[in-house]
Amino acid sequence: MSSPRGSTVPKPAVAPVPQHGALAGASSQPRDRSPPVSARGTPPAPPRFPLKAFWQRVGVPLCSILVFIFLWSRLADGIETSLGQIPGPAAVLEQAGSLWSDHVAERAKADAFHERQRKRIAERLAADPTAEIPVRPYTGKPTFIDQIFTSLKTVFAGFLLATLIAVPIGILCGLSATINSALNPLIQVFKPVSPLAWLPIVTMIVSAVYVSDSPVFEKSFVNSAITVTLCSLWPTVINTALGVSSIDRELMNVAKVLNLGWSTKLFKLVLPASLPLIFTGLRLSLGVGWMVLIAAEMLAQNPGLGKFVWDEFQNGSSGSLARIMVAVFTIGFIGFLLDRVMYTIQGLCTFGARR
Repeated sequence: MSSPRGSTVPKPAVAPVPQHGALAGASSQPRDRSPPVSARGTPPAPPRFPLKAFWQRVGVPLCSILVFIFLWSRLADGIETSLGQIPGPAAVLEQAGSLWSDHVAERAKADAFHERQRKRIAERLAADPTAEIPVRPYTGKPTFIDQIFTSLKTVFAGFLLATLIAVPIGILCGLSATINSALNPLIQVFKPVSPLAWLPIVTMIVSAVYVSDSPVFEKSFVNSAITVTLCSLWPTVINTALGVSSIDRELMNVAKVLNLGWSTKLFKLVLPASLPLIFTGLRLSLGVGWMVLIAAEMLAQNPGLGKFVWDEFQNGSSGSLARIMVAVFTIGFIGFLLDRVMYTIQGLCTFGARR
């Protein structure tokens, strides 16, 4: 269709061609160097130092500790007990230094005793090379540091024994509904039993069964370790059974289709998938075992931190209460460290989004 004479046909608008490379640099228009604009029309905020995260992780705990120490020092002055006034932070810190000094002095006595014995044995062997000379152990009083290591050795022995018993039982309960139905009533009955109820039974059984002229372990150690085992295995049993039973059924069906062996299915599928809950149970069991051990040592007067607390209570001296508080803080701090150790091992052995 022709247009009328004299009229002009408008030209279509042509979009400007973007320039690249050298042409872009030769453009007469200056380059826009302004920061990018967000969808709301405001430039994004510059990155900030994570002060809030630092405050939450370090500042808040530090402030809470300082407030606790301040309230403790203020309230301790107005409380009188049968052992004297409640010691403040300064008195507790002083007794902590005194306990360390006692440990250093006792170790010096032990070293001197062993040195004298070594010289005496050497002199007697020089006079009679065929003589049989008994080596006597040092029988000094155990120090506070010695009691700490005794309790740690006992709790680890009981915890390892509980782990060797609880993990297989939990796996069986998680894989078999029949075994779970059979063992669940026993677990629910024995789980809430106090260590104070287990200890007399364990003591009588160990005294009747563990009879030897040269025992490998002392009976006090065996009693405490078995008591820790009986009270600390239940969290691991329950969490292991829960972790195994929570495995995706499709994975188990794939294992059946592939006709995997029992050991292959256990170590390649069941254990890796249930490790997070197993470690949760282990952390709970270790915490329970540490608490149980202190109570057992106090009741049975077995060597350890519990016996130290009871002896100081019976001593009744002016510094006994401060020493008991040193032991209380030590017990709590060691429990915290044990949980952190288990948490670190869990991070090394399991895989997840937080690793």
